[in-house]
Amino acid sequence: MKLLRLIAVGQVRTPYFREACAHYLTALRRYLPAEEIIARDGKSADPARRKAEEAKTVLAALGPRDFVVVLDEHGPSLPSTELAALVKKRIEDPGRVPAFVIGGPFGLDKAVLDRADRLLALGPGTLPHELARVVLYEQLYRAASINAGAPYHH
Repeated sequence: MKLLRLIAVGQVRTPYFREACAHYLTALRRYLPAEEIIARDGKSADPARRKAEEAKTVLAALGPRDFVVVLDEHGPSLPSTELAALVKKRIEDPGRVPAFVIGGPFGLDKAVLDRADRLLALGPGTLPHELARVVLYEQLYRAASINAGAPYHH
């Protein structure tokens, strides 16, 4: 079974978000091997410079065969069943590895957005980046459970 890659900027510092991420990552791994890669936070106080610093670590974590899905407010949001179909299609593609990328508190640099094969939004509202990571992990778990025919999604 093919690996699902999750690339996120920075550690989750809020305990309840960290626990939720760990919970959903463990649940997701019941269905799919998932690798979580934490890209280093930028250190600059300037948001543009910080995003550029973070972009270097995110881009370095991406492989040439990765099918990169970047979480961005300008992408379309998908119902859970359509996300499940997207995950299934990407998992079954022998030439590509699905990689979901989520930015830090200031979002992602244009260089990362340019590397994206697909943009995806979690909905029309803006979420704190730590909560967005929880939502992404839950939605990927839900997608995997849908694809497995498990009763989680009803």
